[in-house]
Amino acid sequence: MEVEIEKLSFDNNGLIPAIVQDAENAKVLTLAYMNEEAVMKTIQTGETWFYSRKRQSLWNKGETSGNKQKIKKIKFDCDADALLIHVTPVGPACHTGEETCFHNTLYEKEEVASEIIPMLTNNIKERRNNPVEGAYTTYLFNEGIDKILKKIGEEASEVIIGAKNTDKQEVTWEIADLTYHTLVLMELLDVSVSDIKKELMKRHINKAGNQNE
Repeated sequence: MEVEIEKLSFDNNGLIPAIVQDAENAKVLTLAYMNEEAVMKTIQTGETWFYSRKRQSLWNKGETSGNKQKIKKIKFDCDADALLIHVTPVGPACHTGEETCFHNTLYEKEEVASEIIPMLTNNIKERRNNPVEGAYTTYLFNEGIDKILKKIGEEASEVIIGAKNTDKQEVTWEIADLTYHTLVLMELLDVSVSDIKKELMKRHINKAGNQNE
């Protein structure tokens, strides 16, 4: 694919801000700057390269720490003066060891409902990697696939019962339970939410973006 870098609008210092986002869960990992060379090296190597305004030199994310960022997609905004880079992170984005550089909260009103699946997926992954005694998710992973499948079967049956009763609240509760246990199974089998989205896109959306069904 030909890269038309002349479409981008760099500032007077030859830089453009780049927002780096986890391609899997849409979490914003960091904000950095690129010059034209950094953009081209990022595309050529498939890893993020930035320009340090402090050191006035290029740097490759993860070159010393090993916490690389593998490129999935690069987009630019309507004014062509900012980049959005979707990556698969290999390790934390922040030099402090945090998953994202945006780990400090200035103000928070309430959790956004659209973020619950990525949040829940991350929590399940954390429980698998760092078990906590007494935690239900840890219990499921310890019991293994047969227990998880049994719970999925039970919750699916409860969804059917709620639907037969035409009870919206009951169906909502049971679908939430079914979703949680399905996400646990997905983590166990290394199936990502992104994998499911891609499969749904293949099945229901054609190349023109129109629904097949």
